[in-house]
Amino acid sequence: MGFDISVSVDGQQHVIDVEPRLLLIQALREKLKITGPHIGCESGRCGACVVLMNGHAVKSCMTLAVQADGAKVITAAGLAEDKRGRELQSAFHKHHALQCGYCTPGMLCAAVDLLEENLDPDDHEIREALRGNLCRCTGYQHIVDAVKDAAHELSSSRAHAEGGEA
Repeated sequence: MGFDISVSVDGQQHVIDVEPRLLLIQALREKLKITGPHIGCESGRCGACVVLMNGHAVKSCMTLAVQADGAKVITAAGLAEDKRGRELQSAFHKHHALQCGYCTPGMLCAAVDLLEENLDPDDHEIREALRGNLCRCTGYQHIVDAVKDAAHELSSSRAHAEGGEA
């Protein structure tokens, strides 16, 4: 027996029939054909499946689809509509913070969550925010540098905007 849930994904409203035990990652990939969030470990350890749900990073392999009923879900593909997401994508490119790209969608979503709360994170804070996201290619320093650069750019543009309004 399934349930209809209503969920906004990357700005598009969807009503989908889900079984109570269906995971959010399965609903996104199998029901909605959204393939940005990846299935990695299926146990919440790798972070490849991280999406933003109501503005906060969640591991979609550990979240039931029914928990997303009424929620706003943003995947890495939807980050292009968000200034933080665009800035992070640009910084990841600039700092060579992606190689195979498998972890990148989850890394970007986790970093957006961090930058929502903190536009001046130090290396330790960035590493803490991303600790649930594994990358086997980059060695992490490029990712930390990219997040730091994006935070600086966002902080500078905010300061400029606030200074321009005075």
